[in-house]
Amino acid sequence: MKTQLISCLKLAFSTMLLFGVLFPLAITGIAKVVAPNGGLGEQIIVNGSVVGFELIGQRFQDDKYFYSRPSAVNYNAAATGGSNKGPSNPDYLAQVQARIDTFLVHNPGVRTSEIPVDLVTASGGGLDPHISPTAARVQIGRIANIRHIDRSTLEALVTEHIESPIFGLGTERVHVLTLNIALNGIEKNH
Repeated sequence: MKTQLISCLKLAFSTMLLFGVLFPLAITGIAKVVAPNGGLGEQIIVNGSVVGFELIGQRFQDDKYFYSRPSAVNYNAAATGGSNKGPSNPDYLAQVQARIDTFLVHNPGVRTSEIPVDLVTASGGGLDPHISPTAARVQIGRIANIRHIDRSTLEALVTEHIESPIFGLGTERVHVLTLNIALNGIEKNH
């Protein structure tokens, strides 16, 4: 019995050392060499300052910007995850309806049926930095009115920022932060 206990403890210690220390260190070392920015994330830099990351969404609620997809984790990168509420949950339905109502107030002339789902529902990870091209285009009227920029200019801007699916899998998407950075650039040129 004593020898079995010692064997079990040796095995437990060995696996903890291997999978709890050595394996994470090896993966971190590989990321430092192979991954962009040493595994610290792909930074988005404007005028020498880091303004965000390629794969982490940010909140944009100012009417002069394109809105982001809602976040179930309040855009906290340390706590990614969905809400785990299904479409039959009354709290979830009330939250989605409140988002629809808010969007309609800020986007007069848009009908409820024209609001893309990605503007009123959070993604599974809660930090999606992308919206659909349709979600970007439905906001053009509001931004054109506030910034006094021609709609066709904004349409062209959105079209320029559409990313194709990776390896042909998935759907087209628009990175909200880079789109809003370009939007600020247009305003400076007018």
